[in-house]
Amino acid sequence: MKIGVIADDLTGANASGVKLVKQGFQATTIVHSAQLPASGYQDVVIMDTDSRYLEKGMARQRVSKAMNQLQNWGATVFTKRIDSTIRGNIGQEIDEMLSHMEKDAVSIIIPSFPDSGRVTTGGYLLLDGVPLQETYVSKDPIAPITKSFVPDLISAQSEHKVGYIGLSAVMDGKESFLSSLQEQITNECKLIVVDAVTNEQIEDIAEALSQSQRQILCADPGPLTASYARALSKDHVKKATILVSVGSATSLTGSQLEYLIEKTGSTPVYVDPEPLASYTETWELEVERATEEAVKQALIDHVLIVTSHKPGQDLVDLKAKASLEGKSSDALAKRITDGLATISRKLLTNEKLTFAGCFTSGGDVTASVCALGRANGISLKDEVMPLAAYGTFEGGYFDGLPVVTKGGLIGDKKAIYECVKFVQTKATI
Repeated sequence: MKIGVIADDLTGANASGVKLVKQGFQATTIVHSAQLPASGYQDVVIMDTDSRYLEKGMARQRVSKAMNQLQNWGATVFTKRIDSTIRGNIGQEIDEMLSHMEKDAVSIIIPSFPDSGRVTTGGYLLLDGVPLQETYVSKDPIAPITKSFVPDLISAQSEHKVGYIGLSAVMDGKESFLSSLQEQITNECKLIVVDAVTNEQIEDIAEALSQSQRQILCADPGPLTASYARALSKDHVKKATILVSVGSATSLTGSQLEYLIEKTGSTPVYVDPEPLASYTETWELEVERATEEAVKQALIDHVLIVTSHKPGQDLVDLKAKASLEGKSSDALAKRITDGLATISRKLLTNEKLTFAGCFTSGGDVTASVCALGRANGISLKDEVMPLAAYGTFEGGYFDGLPVVTKGGLIGDKKAIYECVKFVQTKATI
């Protein structure tokens, strides 16, 4: 899958490109009038047309040329990077891009960029809670913005009918959104403005759009494009699984797992840490039981979650068990992580299963997976988020396998899900 993005200025092009890189894509920005790269490693090319303040006819000419170049390069997915304050020839440039796409293609316009304080509600674009026309952009010396209602702004620029989907349809879920989308299309709307006030809402919209049978042109400042590209990449996933191995016992880990389960629909395989905290036969029995259950679950879920963190489960009394077995508490704690790592190794080397990558949480679990997998280490490639790294195993049973590692106390409730999304994309594009 190759993605072509058209932006009307260079800084905007780079901003969208970085968000795509964060999703695991290889992206390159091309300055206006330059040629596309000859090398073939890119998944995404973002072309700057430098057309924000051009006369509309000239802007369309530049967009037309850029579309031809992107189509010759092999792009099959197209998105339009728009200014987060709706400056420029947005309607005209979307019209031009649509004219190069399939006849029934529609453009979904989401100006929201929650991380930058831009949200759209009731069709109005707000900057840090202030209507657009009451902010500094109303004093733009070249093209002042005098309205905040986005459908009106786009209608004034486009030759097509412009529709609108409100926040209630977005918040009511995928089916509600898709029903509203179909209603707008039935009403012959070619450009459709959609409300969104959170990143999660944008992600949900992108997931819904990825299921559409018609060609979609996303138009946004970056968040929708990144989420849509990642959602589409799932259609290119090999029949392979991402292994999620989590041993941390913190409450934060619990909330992160809960969010991951909610978003993926996966059924976790819970490993009981009590029998693993031992040098007796209970260790081998629990490893075998959990491995057998996980092999069966891997045939159902594409995100296989194996964890010793079960909601409501009491912590193992390591001090008491250490006294009984004549071992140290630290030694028994390591037996738990070694047990989880052994299960992970057995799964990753199982001939019946194919894994595209894995995620591990907690330094002890990660170290055990490396040791028991006989890896020399992890070749680091990128940062997913602060204190969460992407790389590939070097040597051993998993040589070259993509992996994301994260500390147990790192990130918000979405952290594990974001890491899994990242490794999924790296493993499939």
